Amino acid sequence: MRILIRIIQAAVGILFIISGLVKANDPLGLSYKMQEFFELWSSELTTGHFFLKGGLIGFFDFLHQQSLSLSIFMITLEIIAGVALLLGWKKNFILWLLLTLIVFFTFLTGYAYLSGKFTNCGCFGDCLPITPLTSFTKDLFLLVFIIALLLGKKYITPVFTSATRGFIVAASLGLTLLLQWYVLNYLPLVDCLSLKKGNNIALQMKPPPGSVPDSFAIRFIYEKGGKQFEFAPENLPADFNTYKFIDRKDQLVRKGNAEPALKGFSLTGVSGQDSTTAILSQQLAVLLFFQDVHSGKWINKDLESLIMAANKKGIPLCILSPSAPDASKLFKDTTGLQFFNCDFTVVRIAARTEPAVYILKNGSIWNKYSSQQLGKAGNDLSFLQP
Repeated sequence: MRILIRIIQAAVGILFIISGLVKANDPLGLSYKMQEFFELWSSELTTGHFFLKGGLIGFFDFLHQQSLSLSIFMITLEIIAGVALLLGWKKNFILWLLLTLIVFFTFLTGYAYLSGKFTNCGCFGDCLPITPLTSFTKDLFLLVFIIALLLGKKYITPVFTSATRGFIVAASLGLTLLLQWYVLNYLPLVDCLSLKKGNNIALQMKPPPGSVPDSFAIRFIYEKGGKQFEFAPENLPADFNTYKFIDRKDQLVRKGNAEPALKGFSLTGVSGQDSTTAILSQQLAVLLFFQDVHSGKWINKDLESLIMAANKKGIPLCILSPSAPDASKLFKDTTGLQFFNCDFTVVRIAARTEPAVYILKNGSIWNKYSSQQLGKAGNDLSFLQP
C-alpha cells in the first residue's frame, strides 16, 4: 500500500506541475479560455428564469474582468500544490487543496465535454491541446487518485528538513510568478500559436496537407400530392419534374480534420477593401496588433523610431485592430501608417502584449516583438534587407 501511495503521490504532483508550467507559458491564453466560460454562462442565464440570475450574471461579469488575475492565481496554485505534494509539505492542507482544485477542474472539463460547445478546454494550454473528453477522463482519474492519497496520507512522509521544504516552496512561488510576469511582458517562451515565428500566414489559413474534409449526405425534400418525399441526389425519381421542391438538407456523416490553423485573418481597410493578399505579398511589411485602440499608453519614442524606420525604407506599416477608424484617430498625428480592421479573435491570438509587432517577409513571420521590444523591432528593421 505504501508503494502504491508513493507512486500516486509522485504522479499527481508531477502532473499538476507540468499542467501549471504549460499554462504559465501563456497565462493570457488561459484567461481567454476562462472568459469563454464566463460569457457562455452569462448568456445562458440571460435567457433563463433562475431567480438569482441577476447576481450570478454580475458575478460572472466581474470574473470576466478579472480573468487574467484569476488565471495567474490558478496557475500558481496548481504548480505550488504539485511541488508541495512531492515534498510532503503541509500534507493535510495540500491534499484538501488538491481535492478542491480537482473537483473544480472536473466540473469545468465535464461541462466542456457534455455541453459540446468547446473543442479544447485549455487545461494544458495551446502547447498541449487535448479534447474535452480526454481532459474530463483525466480529471476523473485524478479525482480518484487524490481521494486515495487522502485515505492513505499516513504513507506520505516529508522529504528534506522543514526549512528546506519551506525554501523550495517559496522559491517555486517566486519563480512561477517571475515566469508569468516575463511572458506577459516579453511574449511566451514557447510559441505554440498559429501566428508564431517562421510560419507563413497564408499557409496557416489553408487546411493542412493530407487533411480530410467533412463528409455530408445531401437530401432533397420534394412534395407531391400533399405528401413530402426525401431523395438522395442519385435516387431522384424519373418524374421528379412533377414534384415541388421544398428544401435541401446536408447531414454530417463524417467529421473531417480539414480545419485551418488560422481562421478569420483578413485585413479590411477603412473603405471596406480587402487588402489581405496585397499585404501578405509584400517583400517586407510590419504589422502592429492592437486590442485596445482607445489607449495611447504605448505611443512612445520606441514606437516612433519603429515607424520612422519603416517610413525611411518604404516598408508598409499596418495597424491592425478590431476597429480601424478608432485606431486611425489614435494615430491621427502620425504619417505613413495604414489602418485595417482585423477579426477580434485573431488580434487576441496575435497580441499577447499590447501592442505586438510582427515583421513579415513575403507573408512569413520573420520575427515578432512584445510591447517592451519596440525599440529592438525598429533597430532590426533598419538593418533588414528584403
